Amino acid sequence: MTADTPAPTAPAAGRVAGKVVLISGAAQGMGASHASALVAEGAHVMIGDLQEEAGTALAEKLNADAGRQAAAFTPLDVTSFEAWTAAVESTVATFGSLQVLVNNAGIYTPGSVADATIENWTRTIDIDLTGTFFGMKAALGELRRNQTSSIINISSIAGLVGFKNRAAYSAAKWGVQGLTKTSAMDFGPDGVRVNSIHPGSVETPLTANLKRGFGQVPAGRAAQVEEISALVLYLASDESRFVSGAGIPIDGGETAGNNLRQDS
Repeated sequence: MTADTPAPTAPAAGRVAGKVVLISGAAQGMGASHASALVAEGAHVMIGDLQEEAGTALAEKLNADAGRQAAAFTPLDVTSFEAWTAAVESTVATFGSLQVLVNNAGIYTPGSVADATIENWTRTIDIDLTGTFFGMKAALGELRRNQTSSIINISSIAGLVGFKNRAAYSAAKWGVQGLTKTSAMDFGPDGVRVNSIHPGSVETPLTANLKRGFGQVPAGRAAQVEEISALVLYLASDESRFVSGAGIPIDGGETAGNNLRQDS
């Protein structure tokens, strides 16, 4: 905490009031949006990321906006189990517990099996899939201490259908879905529910300059990050306490079928 961090005030109200959330890759983009949405609804959020300056600045802004000690930053390299363990320990030391884990960190590398480099394959699997496994493994002990806890794994529609020229990314995101479903069965008796979110095209600063059409999307547009965060908020809240093992697409209908086929 910094000297400028507001002192705790009266208990926050909201859909996730009192819950403590650890989010990986939360310094910018979708992760930052998730953190903002959760804080606005009463949660305490630990921002885990390699980008210390951006993560610290985000925590300070969230605290100032909320008028309470709502957020903090911890360094996190998701490819290191030791870093994950330290992030969980920092979360509990700062906020006293842990009820929600959001595995948000991820990268995209292009290439088919023929074209993808070994380096890109390994890096993508390490961050997108093994990083998710490490996060779940590191957090599980604390999550089991609660009557109900939630693990939210951010996958992709590339983990629901095949995607051309994305061998490593698609393999990792399909792996996240499999890890989610088997873990929901493994840890349901412990009160830990596990779900995956599968966004389609999302409008972020990183995708703003991409040239892409939306003919395959019945909604005809990309999602806004806040629309993904609304689903994260639901799965973090007790409103979803009977939802587990689900792989939820949030894609404007893109994976519903062939929207480009025109029959007379």
